[in-house]
Amino acid sequence: MNSPITLLIADDHPVVRDGLGAMFARDPEFEVLGEAADGREAVRLTTELRPDVVLMDLRMPGMDGVAAITELAAIGVSSRVLVLTTYDTDSHVLPAIEAGATGYLLKDAPRTELLRAVRAAARGESVLAPSVAAVLMSRVRHSDSGPLSRRELEVLALVAGGRTNRDAAAALFITEATVKTHLLNIYAKLAVNDRAAAVAEAFNRGLLKPKTG
Repeated sequence: MNSPITLLIADDHPVVRDGLGAMFARDPEFEVLGEAADGREAVRLTTELRPDVVLMDLRMPGMDGVAAITELAAIGVSSRVLVLTTYDTDSHVLPAIEAGATGYLLKDAPRTELLRAVRAAARGESVLAPSVAAVLMSRVRHSDSGPLSRRELEVLALVAGGRTNRDAAAALFITEATVKTHLLNIYAKLAVNDRAAAVAEAFNRGLLKPKTG
């Protein structure tokens, strides 16, 4: 028999934690290792317990979910973070994905969908609620018309300096997957197909400056 998928539930509402805990407790495929009421506690318990998946709310007192995801990525914890929240606007979705969340679901998701998402997250697969996927698709479609963001410029500068995706991720405290996403957005905005062309075009446009001295 396979070992159960271990979980940590991070939410500031006790009723939500109790409900999720009871739901997973009914299924021998899962094991809840602990619960956290805020982001700081989520980081501490994740570091100590090393669950396969963290179910992370975004709006929590003190340290919020995005800050907790960012810190976990900086620490290098291997646990996958699956955001479970009521918010699906781009102001919530994009920061969470950029911080390193593996997936993003809404709290009104059916039980079967949530269980399926946790299984997928444990395998390292991305899972997005349909409305969240629509937000990201819209962002990508319109990304080629806008300037590079501050983070995209940071990624591009590191790439220009010869850094690998892994190096860039470590330097910026984000995941390699997030670096790849930034690079795809950069390619679209600069109308290029690879790293070398992106760097060359960035210098051509004056987005990057040659080092002097």
